[in-house]
Amino acid sequence: MQLMLAGPLTRSSIRRMPDLGAMATVDQGAERRARLAAARLYLVCGAFPDASELPDLLRGAIVGGVDVVQLRDKHLSDEALVAVANAARALCGRLGALLIVNDRPLLAREVGADGVHVGQDDMPPAEVRELVGPDMLIGLSTHMPAEIDAIDAELVDYIGVGPIHETPTKPGRPAVGLELIRYARAHSPVPFFAIGGLWESNVAAALDAGAARVCVLRAIADAQDPEAAARAIRDLLDGRPMERGA
Repeated sequence: MQLMLAGPLTRSSIRRMPDLGAMATVDQGAERRARLAAARLYLVCGAFPDASELPDLLRGAIVGGVDVVQLRDKHLSDEALVAVANAARALCGRLGALLIVNDRPLLAREVGADGVHVGQDDMPPAEVRELVGPDMLIGLSTHMPAEIDAIDAELVDYIGVGPIHETPTKPGRPAVGLELIRYARAHSPVPFFAIGGLWESNVAAALDAGAARVCVLRAIADAQDPEAAARAIRDLLDGRPMERGA
């Protein structure tokens, strides 16, 4: 699937984009936030070498219980990632999962994604909100208590908390351990997803520490059977009913 852009995505090019906020229903932002609040299982995945494996992965993962999909690929050009993201958006929409794009707010808006996720060293959430408008979700990575304390719930809709365990997807980033989950459970003003080195074998410890939601990468994306891998983690989550306000 290919989609040609008129030019590279820049902040100024937002003027040429359709006003998705005007086309959206009045309750689109509220509906996305309600779905986010109910979400338990979040998958981060790349586009793979030629993106041909992505549809099968997403279908299996979502059928197995994934609520939110983040498309993260640091190497693809905007044009190439737009094509992949458009296909992922259509599939996620059909199967009932939210689609988040990593680190490219203009691209996320261009493809009509449900949200965008940024890190501590990426564009600040206030600038992201100016670009994407009020209806898109914004997620932010956090790695220490001070970053959780600094969250502005008027700008950020959810946070990732981690990495709980060391992971090759974040080389050089030390593990924060289960203690940061406990801190987030007590202090985060927005929903949070525990992330980093989580597998079926250690998700229970994250739940014991206070997580109600988890984000995984290799545990599903690298599995021979993504649907079965997702269902196994989902069963663990569903075995721990989410407390009100979690």
